[in-house]
Amino acid sequence: MSWLVLVVAGLLEVAWAFALKLSHGFSLLLPSIATFVLMAASFFLLSYAMKNLPLGTAYAVWTGIGAVGTAIVGILFLGESASLMRIASIGLIVIGIAGLKLAG
Repeated sequence: MSWLVLVVAGLLEVAWAFALKLSHGFSLLLPSIATFVLMAASFFLLSYAMKNLPLGTAYAVWTGIGAVGTAIVGILFLGESASLMRIASIGLIVIGIAGLKLAG
């Protein structure tokens, strides 16, 4: 159950990062509010998952999901580069996350 909660927390991290981008430096009200609500939910779920998971593993997986997810969102929705080096680097992060899960 803790792993599922951690994955949801990571996905919420992707959502708040996207909302942060859409807020244009907190100059737009609704995306700014969404950013703070999603941040709070993400941190709450991360802290809940850390009750049963090692700190280093939980935090690394959470940030890894956030990094990979936001990179994919940037490519798919914001026209960011999808160069081979960028895709390969995202793949390395995924391998690292899988390794932490398997080691735990």
